[in-house]
Amino acid sequence: MFSITVRDHMMVAHSFQGEVFGPAQRLHGATFVVDATFRRNELDEDNIVVDIGLATNELRAVVAELNYRNLDDEKEFDGVNTSTEYLAKFIADRLVDRIHAGALGEGALGIAQVAVTLHESHIAWASFERTV
Repeated sequence: MFSITVRDHMMVAHSFQGEVFGPAQRLHGATFVVDATFRRNELDEDNIVVDIGLATNELRAVVAELNYRNLDDEKEFDGVNTSTEYLAKFIADRLVDRIHAGALGEGALGIAQVAVTLHESHIAWASFERTV
C-alpha cells in the first residue's frame, strides 16, 4: 500500500470528566503535532497517492476549526471527553468528508484509508485509522 503523510499543529484548551483523568479534569492547554496519512493500494494516473498540496491545505482547514479554541465551549463537544484519541478520530472523519466532497481532487477518490496521529509530546501520541 502506498501512503503520504502531511503535518500541521494545533493548540487547544479543554478539561475532562472522570477520576481517571486526575488533574486533567481541570481546564488545561494541549499542543498537538497532527499527522494525516493517506493510503491507497495503487497510485493514481499521475503516480501519486494524492496531491500533497491539497492534502496539506485540507488538513490545515480541518485543524483550523479546532486551533486556539476552548473545546469545552464548543457545542459540538458538549459532554464529550475530547481525549487525544477522540480528536484523532474527529480529524480523520473530517478529512474523509472532504475527500468525498472532492476537496482533495478527483484522484483522491481512490484513497482507501486515512490515519490521523496526534503527538502530545515526543514520547506520547494517539492515532485513529479508518477506511474511506
